Amino acid sequence: MGQKRNRILIAVLDGVGAGELPDAAAYGDEGSNTLAHTAEAVGGLKLPTMGQLGLGNVTSIKGVPPDPNALGGWGKMREASAGKDTMTGHWEMAGLIQTRPFPTYPHGFPKEVIQAFEKAIGTKTLGNVPASGTVIIQQLGEEHLRTGYPIVYTSADSVFQVAMHEAIYPIERQYAICQTARDLLKGENAVGRVICRPFAGEPGHFYRTERRKDFPLTPPPTVLDALQAAGHKVHAIGKIYEIFNGRGIDTWDHTTNNADHTAALLQAAKENRSSLIFANLEDFDMLYGHRNDPRGMAKALEAWDAALPAILEALKPGDLLLITADHGNDPTTPSTDHSREYPFLLAYGPDLRKGVALGVRQTYADIAATIREAFQLPSGEHGTSFLSELLAS
Repeated sequence: MGQKRNRILIAVLDGVGAGELPDAAAYGDEGSNTLAHTAEAVGGLKLPTMGQLGLGNVTSIKGVPPDPNALGGWGKMREASAGKDTMTGHWEMAGLIQTRPFPTYPHGFPKEVIQAFEKAIGTKTLGNVPASGTVIIQQLGEEHLRTGYPIVYTSADSVFQVAMHEAIYPIERQYAICQTARDLLKGENAVGRVICRPFAGEPGHFYRTERRKDFPLTPPPTVLDALQAAGHKVHAIGKIYEIFNGRGIDTWDHTTNNADHTAALLQAAKENRSSLIFANLEDFDMLYGHRNDPRGMAKALEAWDAALPAILEALKPGDLLLITADHGNDPTTPSTDHSREYPFLLAYGPDLRKGVALGVRQTYADIAATIREAFQLPSGEHGTSFLSELLAS
């Protein structure tokens, strides 16, 4: 029997959750619902295309009614891993379940971590606090220029960020310093990402440049590796390459905003023959969830939905499009952190069954299991495929 699918395309709407998980209270996220609360805050969302795919069947969303005649399959997924960050969510989609969350540092990094870093790079540092990257360079940028000390900061995510002025530290030196941090941060301090945050400008007008570079952890083998081992190609869009540190990825579009991610996904749907096309759209999370901006979140969701029909039109028989999220980031709560929520799951293909209730999946790894079944790969450790539920009888 040949392949059950020719291509699988995954679009992750970063941070667009569909309601609190049963353990949300343990994470301080009781009551969170990114989609529902965003819709309420703006008087209703206009998402006709995702509505036709079944989004309104997943959770109650003002402006997006349930559709019993949805064009594809719909459901939601429970996160089996500990944590609520981007890497954990994407790794679980690829078949990995993390029993321990990546470490975070709400009070800054331990003294021994900073001392080891300073010794390794030969200079003291500034900061060592959770902070907004655009704010901290205004606060400490002048002192950084005077002393030459790199600015170290973190956030609600598992990140070790280093800001340095490009006039003080040439970009290759900045990258070398951040690689040093990556090499040091292991074991219990193995943060998900070290991020180099170059900036420029003068006191009163410092600004971040475009030469950011991430130094993520490399995951253990995932379904991406299994695809490659079987001779299939994997194409990444947006920060998927960074999330997996390039592991299991053959080609990629290094796009940096939702409009470009969406354009790259459309182009890939039209032309790319890779077996897996994996895209992340981070603006929902980065620009709106973390900044408590429900109106911006709503506009971004409506822009994505307006672009979606062209992507659906580009799909061919044998294709499967999955639209989901990696966690929540409810912009209406006091917190600016991610929220522990179910991601919605929408599944569509021109030759697949319509009106399929996929229910509550017990792990994001059901996506990896579905990929394995679609391309007849060896079974993985986690997940249950939902492909047979979608295939027309």
